[in-house]
Amino acid sequence: MSSAEEIKIDDEFILIRFQNDADEEMKYERPVKTGLIQFHFGLKGKAKFIFNQGNYTLDLKEEKSLLFYNPEKELPLHIDISPKTWIITILISIKKFHGLFTSEADHIPFLSDQNRDKKYYGEENISPSMAIVLNQMFHYNLNPNIKNLYYKGKGYELLSLLFNKSVDPSIEQCPFLIDEENVQKIKKAKEIIIANMAEPPSLQGLADQVGLNLKKLKIGFKQIYGDTVYGFLFDYKMEYARNLLDSGSYNVNEAGLKIGYSTGSHFIAAFKKKFGTTPKKYLLEKSN
Repeated sequence: MSSAEEIKIDDEFILIRFQNDADEEMKYERPVKTGLIQFHFGLKGKAKFIFNQGNYTLDLKEEKSLLFYNPEKELPLHIDISPKTWIITILISIKKFHGLFTSEADHIPFLSDQNRDKKYYGEENISPSMAIVLNQMFHYNLNPNIKNLYYKGKGYELLSLLFNKSVDPSIEQCPFLIDEENVQKIKKAKEIIIANMAEPPSLQGLADQVGLNLKKLKIGFKQIYGDTVYGFLFDYKMEYARNLLDSGSYNVNEAGLKIGYSTGSHFIAAFKKKFGTTPKKYLLEKSN
């Protein structure tokens, strides 16, 4: 499944949410008028931005952001989005953006008097606090009526974190994630359960391994990844098993064993819970 959802946040302020969970590359093209600044945030996966009929390309890597601005030339969006890639794009006019920083313009390099009319390109790392905001934008499950309001707040929050150079902001949304060290421990916990998905540690064992107490692990993991530890692991295992089946190198029992199911019936029930069909029916539908 792949989608590109465009959300109008305000006049001259558009947010696009790219989610390519499919196994194939996703292509996206869209005109962008002159005078709009482009911010692209790569939460996971990778993408390629193509300019000038393919004569020039730029890669957006995982946990990186790109900024494009050219006051004299249109920069239409032409993106090749790899499988398993999530990206948030913000398009905002220079006038609107400058208005956000009227008293703080010195913090923004391309808003200085000598640079304001020049083309600009920049790449930045995505900080842990930005990664949390981006994850929240992909795990939205609030009332649809406040969707625009929610994304408006998150869009502004993302920009404020991107340009907050002087101090590492505390993460207001979750009092347990007050510094980058804790965020890195949560990421380490994710790596551990993925590496040991067939026999994952207990929650307490996982907390001990990464050096967090159990409460901080549980609340912090849900804050960053939008799910409980074992809920996240279940989804990951099912996607992994589906990829094994897609490869043609594993039968149903072998795929189940690979991700930790000792009996085929338990794996079949789990697969059906996730995808709404049995592994056998899934393979039959793919072959038709």
